[in-house]
Amino acid sequence: MRHRSVADLMTPTAVTVRRTTAFKEIARLLKEFDITAMPVIDETGHPVGVVSEADLLRRRPAGSAATAEALMTSPAVTARPEWSAVRAARVMQRHRVKRLPVVDEEGRVVGVLSRSDLIQLFLRRDRAIQEEILEDVLTRTLHLAPSAITVEVDDGLVTLSGTMPQPGLLPVVVRLCQSVDGVVDVDNRLTCAEAEPS
Repeated sequence: MRHRSVADLMTPTAVTVRRTTAFKEIARLLKEFDITAMPVIDETGHPVGVVSEADLLRRRPAGSAATAEALMTSPAVTARPEWSAVRAARVMQRHRVKRLPVVDEEGRVVGVLSRSDLIQLFLRRDRAIQEEILEDVLTRTLHLAPSAITVEVDDGLVTLSGTMPQPGLLPVVVRLCQSVDGVVDVDNRLTCAEAEPS
């Protein structure tokens, strides 16, 4: 199973500003590029913070003379291109941010991942999700007969029914299905085969 990575989903050309960028220039760039935030970078291209529309409104100084350094939220919470979308989403949730500057091995900004980028995953067709679960999760990964388990997908909600040969596989099946791109939730209605009396 190949899951979409941050590199697959991010906007690769990040609009950035320097610490010294003035309030009005930040506002102009946000409007021109139709974005709600952007990374603030130092002289070497490393992110030192993120400045957003909310920062401009919340911290607007008298005469709007402040720079990005005074307005930004710091330090910048970042992601790596090879991260899974799930890992990036969890980092966003934990830090309560709506976007992550994506940095390369040297720590320089190579893109930006926003919540709207992650939402693309949940627009995946139900049929594609069903096929991946049947072919990759059940057959290739767990070596189960796909006829033993019924997989139904409706708007990203996966319903599993049927009989599992081993009780220990139940949580594994559910966890693997939850990790499939596009799955919103899993309704587990699986039962276990009765153990043979000894």
